[in-house]
Amino acid sequence: MKIAVSGKGGVGKTIVAGVLAHFFAERGFKVLAIDADPSPNLALTLGIPFNQANEVVPISENTRLIERKTGTGFGGIYRLSFRVDDIIEDFSVRSPYGVNLLIMGTIKSVGGGCTCPANAVIRVLIEHLLVERDEVVVMDMEAGVEHMGRGTAKHVDIMLIVTDSSFKSMETAKKIYDLATEAGIKRVLIIGNKVISSDEAALIQRFFVNNSIPLFGLIPHDEQIRKADMQGETALKYIKNSEGIATIQKLGEKLLEYKI
Repeated sequence: MKIAVSGKGGVGKTIVAGVLAHFFAERGFKVLAIDADPSPNLALTLGIPFNQANEVVPISENTRLIERKTGTGFGGIYRLSFRVDDIIEDFSVRSPYGVNLLIMGTIKSVGGGCTCPANAVIRVLIEHLLVERDEVVVMDMEAGVEHMGRGTAKHVDIMLIVTDSSFKSMETAKKIYDLATEAGIKRVLIIGNKVISSDEAALIQRFFVNNSIPLFGLIPHDEQIRKADMQGETALKYIKNSEGIATIQKLGEKLLEYKI
């Protein structure tokens, strides 16, 4: 199962991605989490200490790796064919919660429109991760809609679009939904997050019903998650007492029912 988690900045897509990655690992799956956001935070969510996470060089910025993979010794000429499976083994970081994390960094394009060595490596790596790897892959996407134009998530089985009750975030979710369905992604699912009241829940439900978009689930506002975020620590520490995490885990159970 290959899952992309998307949405407007600040809606909580990273906590959804991190909890789902941990959920699948707890169920015995081999799990690779990918942070494809230019401002990576998935490491902290997965319990990797800040100092350790801060030392990781994103793949897109690893000039020595990129040169090793694409260099030919001739200026302006680089290889288009190279293996990338070793990148996961050499550069992924093991989370204390049983998930391997690969920090991708800024992705300008994974389509044919951008011809530079860094994007050649990213393009081949993402296709390998989403098409050839026999494991659960959970990708925390760049915030907003721009990543849809870059084709980053083109090969995923499921796209989860996270929104809160603000009009801007719901409009962004709708745009991502439209682009994802046009791109042929098999399942595109909307998740409402940080829901404080029944009025907010009704507001989210009404917006997506009016736009003929099914709602996959609603996650309540959770003070434990907010506290962890403020303190720069993983919310997984509070897993036994967090209603928000419990709800995301239930969504994980629903995802397991899909036959991919």
